[in-house]
Amino acid sequence: MGSYKKPKTTHNKPITNSRQINLNSSKSLQNWTLTWLQIISVKKSIFSICLFCCCLSVFAQKAQHFHVLKSHAIAGDGGWDYLTVNPDSKQIYISHGNQVNIIKEANGDSVGVIKNTDGVHGIALVQNLNKGYISDGRANKVTVFNLANNKTTTTIPVGTNPDYLFYDDFSKKIFVFNGKSNNATVIDPKTDKVIATISLSGKPEAGVSDGKGQVFVNIEDKNEVVVLDANAFEVKNRYKIVQGKEPSGLAIDRVSNRLFIGCGGNKKMVIMDAADGKNMANFTIGGCDGVVFDPIYKLAYASNHEGFISVIREKDANNFEFVKNLPTEEGARTIAIDLKTHHLFTPTAKTVKVAPTPQNSHPWPKPVVGTFHVLEVGE
Repeated sequence: MGSYKKPKTTHNKPITNSRQINLNSSKSLQNWTLTWLQIISVKKSIFSICLFCCCLSVFAQKAQHFHVLKSHAIAGDGGWDYLTVNPDSKQIYISHGNQVNIIKEANGDSVGVIKNTDGVHGIALVQNLNKGYISDGRANKVTVFNLANNKTTTTIPVGTNPDYLFYDDFSKKIFVFNGKSNNATVIDPKTDKVIATISLSGKPEAGVSDGKGQVFVNIEDKNEVVVLDANAFEVKNRYKIVQGKEPSGLAIDRVSNRLFIGCGGNKKMVIMDAADGKNMANFTIGGCDGVVFDPIYKLAYASNHEGFISVIREKDANNFEFVKNLPTEEGARTIAIDLKTHHLFTPTAKTVKVAPTPQNSHPWPKPVVGTFHVLEVGE
C-alpha cells in the first residue's frame, strides 16, 4: 500500500494591496461627497425657491402700503396723455396740451418745456444717442430733441395721428403707432429717417418689445394684439383678446413672456402668453389707458380714470392674483414707473363736464386751467 499525502488546502482569499485599498476608499469618499453635494444642491434650490416666494410676498405687501406721496403742480393749459420717466436723470417728461413739460422727480421743479408739439401724445428716450422723440398727433410728425438741452433738432413726417411710440432696444429702432392711418412707422434714430411703414389693419394703441425680436401692439378697434417682426418690419401674428374690449395700456414681463393688457372698453386686465396668444387670466379694473410692469416686484399696475390704480401680482408664469386698488384722483388714466425707486407717476387735473354733440357723443371732460399736476405713488 503506497504512502498517503494530505492534499494542500487553498483558501480563496482575495489578493489585496495598499493601492487597491486606497482606490476603493477614494471611490467611496467620492460617492459620499457627491451624494452630499447633491443633497446640498437640492436644499439650496428649495431655499432659493422659498426665498423667491417670500420676496414676492413681501413685494405684494409693499404694494399694500402704496399711497400718493406727492403732487407736482405744472403750469399751463390743455389736456394730457402719456408721460415718461428717465430713472438715471430723475426727470419726468409729460405730454401737456401742445408741449412737453420736463420736471425733476424729486420736487417737481421745472427743468424745461419743449413747445410746438401739436397734439402731443407720447415721449420716447434713446439715452445712448442723447435723443428724445415726441409724437405730435395733430401735426402727423415726430419731434426729435436733444436730451442735454431739450432743444428740438428736427421733425420727421409719419402717419396720420401718431399716438404711442417707444424705443425697441433689440432692433435699436423707434416704433410709432399711428391711430388714424392704422399703421406703424419705423424710424432709425441714428439717421432720423423713416425706414419702414407697417400696415396694422386696425387702430393701434400701446406697444412693447420682448427684447428678442418681437414687438406687440394693441389694436383697439379689433380687440387684438398684433405681433411684429422687429427685423423684417412685418406682421407675424394676430392674437385675439377673448375677454377684453378696446385694449389700450400694455406691458410685458420679459422673463415669463407674459403680456398685461389694459382694456378700457369693459374694464378688464387680460394676461396673455406672448408666445401663442393664449388668454391666461383676467381681472376687473377700471377705465384704463395705461399699464406698467415692475419686473422686480412682479406687479402689474393699471391706471384708471375713475381715480385708482389696479395692482395685479404675478405669482409665477401661470398664476396671478388681484392685490388691491390704490386710490389716486379722477382723471389719472395714464402711468409711468421709475424702475429704480419703484415709484409710479400719473397725471391729472380738475375737470368740468362737456356736453355731447352729434359728432362726439362721449367727449372728454375739459381741464380747469391751472390745476394740472402729476401724482407720485409709492411706499
